[in-house]
Amino acid sequence: MERRWVGPHGYEIVPATRDGRQVLRVRRHGHPVADCRSVEEVARYVDLADLCEVIPLPSRDEDRRAVLP
Repeated sequence: MERRWVGPHGYEIVPATRDGRQVLRVRRHGHPVADCRSVEEVARYVDLADLCEVIPLPSRDEDRRAVLP
């Protein structure tokens, strides 16, 4: 799963590539808003202090497989 950060009001930040360069894509309610080249640009759209990284957790089946020999 790709890394992503979510914020209030439906904002989501995901890493992306545009014209061969890495950008931070700002989406709101799933719709693209901007491709930012820096964190400072992202801050124009959402307060960075409000962002939370989404960390995927393993499913229960994956947990059981990891414990069993």
